[in-house]
This record gives sequence, structure tokens and C-alpha cells, in this order.
Amino acid sequence: MKKYKVGVVGCTGMVGQRFITLMENHPWFQLTAIAASARSAGKTYEAAVSKRWKMDTPIPEEAKNLVIFDIDAQLDAFVSEIDFTFCAVDMDKEATRTLEERIAQKECPVVSNNSAHRFTPDVPMVVPEINPEHIKVIEYQKQRLGTQRGFIAVKSNCSLQSYVPALHPLREKFGVNKALVCTYQAISGAGKNFETWPEMMDNVIPYIGGEEEKSEQEPMKMWGTIENGVIVPATTPNITAQCLRVPVSNGHMAAVFVSLDQKTSVDEIKALWQNYKGRAQELDLPSAPKQFLHYFEDPSYPQTRLQRDLEGGMAISLGRLRSDSQYDYKFVGLSHNTLRGAAGGSVLLAEFLVAEGYIPYK
Repeated sequence: MKKYKVGVVGCTGMVGQRFITLMENHPWFQLTAIAASARSAGKTYEAAVSKRWKMDTPIPEEAKNLVIFDIDAQLDAFVSEIDFTFCAVDMDKEATRTLEERIAQKECPVVSNNSAHRFTPDVPMVVPEINPEHIKVIEYQKQRLGTQRGFIAVKSNCSLQSYVPALHPLREKFGVNKALVCTYQAISGAGKNFETWPEMMDNVIPYIGGEEEKSEQEPMKMWGTIENGVIVPATTPNITAQCLRVPVSNGHMAAVFVSLDQKTSVDEIKALWQNYKGRAQELDLPSAPKQFLHYFEDPSYPQTRLQRDLEGGMAISLGRLRSDSQYDYKFVGLSHNTLRGAAGGSVLLAEFLVAEGYIPYK
């Protein structure tokens, strides 16, 4: 197939860098244009990031000599070169919302890693294996924006990937009425590594600003329904969360306690997880894991260092499922926060939008 010409806005930050690496040798997408703030504009990508490159792999050759656009002053030139763009900027929410709508109104679809539009009622927040039907709201969003092909779609918060994928099949089959979630989140979720955040060595911080609210509220939008052109959040299950920052480079883990509406068994839940497939697997998207949910019988698994890269960092690892004295069941989940949880999840969302005909060639 002819490759789509792709842009990355916020290309110099950690998530932007991950987008750059994921575009290397992608079968559908070709990195064509990159953009950032005025302080990086006019530099080659290599010159702008070589001293602050945070990825484990080298800067891709195809990116090194791309010249960075000023996303404010050169927006027209930037969008003229691409079919759609990823967005991962480090700006306040109002500025991010304004920027993403400006790009969309230039008839350029935006697949956003940012949180600014997650609760905009006509912006879909999609994990293709969980709520693929939400992309239908895009047609209503286009009416609001006055566009023919421009729109915004977002991915959810990175920590959700460690537990919502496991709760989703349970909710579909048995009903979930409440869940308690404790997440143990890697420092890359804050855009840092141990070199830039030495205070995290041998340390745990029991607070991540805004994270608990996202963990409790974003699943409700993902499980919501489209009514009168907007997504109406679900009202159940009731989720309560605590989120801790732990001294791990990559990988978010969750300890989950869940109560169901209908009785079931440990074996039935394991079988449900092992056999679960979503729209991403049906479409055989390039970034989709062949098996979405992996269950490990060894009670010492999943382990962050051993399982976070499972299926290219796009699969979810689960373990320690057992009965609980206060809730019905408890288990542990793990996901790679900068792959499935961030840039990789956005790339999968873009593939899904392409496959479903929402991103045409320009």
C-alpha cells in the first residue's frame, strides 16, 4: 500500500521521541514532517535532541535531517506535507486544546497522546480492543469543527492500560459493580529517566498529580455510549484508585480488586481473558498484539522487567487471580506505559482509524 505521510507535533519530548522511533520501518506510515515550539524550530532533529535523546535505540536515520517546524508560526507549511499527525506536546490543557483544534481545522486529522481533549464530549478516546464503536462520534465532531476530513481522536491515560483491558471482558460478560485499583507507575510516565530524576532511586512517591482522578473517570468515558452526537459516560462500575510513582524505568503495574454482578469462577475468568480478541486483532493491525491479554500462572509473574515488552510492548500481562475476602476477586496487571500506554497506543489508534476509513490520503 502507499504509505501515509505522517507528522509528529511535540517531537522533542519523551513521547515525541517514542513516536519517532515507532515510525521507523512502519509498514503503513512514513515520517514526513516534525514540529515543536519556536525554540527548536529551524534545527535538524538530530541537532535538537542528540543531547537529550532518552530512547534505548539510536535516533532513526530518516528523522535526523528533518528540519523542525514552528508549530505556531509554520502550521500551514507543516500540515501541507502530511496526511495526519500525532500530537504529544508539553503545554497547558487550554493551549493544547486550541492547538489541536487549529490543526484539525486545517483539515489534518490529529491522533493525540495529550489529555486535553479526553473529556471533550465529541472527541473519541479509543482503545481499539475496548470501545472501537466510539469513532462514530467523529462525524458529529466534524460538524462542530466545520471540517471535511479534520478531527481529533485521543488515547486514554497510560495507567488505564494495566487494568481496564482486564476489567472490560468481565464487565461485558458478568457485569462489574465496583473496583479498587492501586497503580505502581514508572518514572517515564513523568517524562523522566534516572539520569534526570535521581531522587527516584530507592524511593517511592505516593502521589501523582491528577492521576487518581483520571484513573477513576476515564474508564467511564471509554465505557460510555454515543447519544445525540456526544459520548455519555457510563455510571458503573464505581472505581476508586491510588497511584504511586515507583523506581522503575518503564512499565505500569496495577493491583486490582473487583466485584461482579454475576457469579463465576477463577477458571472461567482466565479462559475469558485468554480468548478475548478485539477489533484490533480482527483487523490484524500492524501494531496490535496477536493476543491482547496474557495470563501467567506463576504467582511471581507478571514482573515489570520481564513482561513489559511482551508482543512489542503492546500486550497486557495479568497474574495472581484469586478470590478476595472483601471483593469477589483480585489480580495484578502490567502494561508498557510508553508503548501500549502512550505512543504505541496512539499508533495503534491511527492504524485503526486508517483501516476503518476515517483517515483518507490527502
